[in-house]
Amino acid sequence: MPHTESNQISDTARVFAALADDTRWRILQRLGRSPASASGLASEFTVSRQAIAKHLAVLEASELVTSERVGRELRFAAAGSRLSAVGRALDAVGTGWDRRLDAIKEAAEHPR
Repeated sequence: MPHTESNQISDTARVFAALADDTRWRILQRLGRSPASASGLASEFTVSRQAIAKHLAVLEASELVTSERVGRELRFAAAGSRLSAVGRALDAVGTGWDRRLDAIKEAAEHPR
């Protein structure tokens, strides 16, 4: 399926929906430091292993984390390239607003 603008909006919305949950955000921050298993994360957070697994599934579906089998363990890590793409999308929005604000400022300071 081609990656249309509509698909990009849907993908971006899914990412932000995933990040809207405070626990998922904290899990992602933690995985940014080093990979960990669901059991390992459960020992660091105040939620059950099952809840951690559900949060990881949402993050993985949004392509914010990747998983890799290491022996009997499934280890998760933050997906740097996906996070960078989301950062670029946010930067583009910010740049657009900055341009608009600069144009308003210019119009106010130098009316024609």
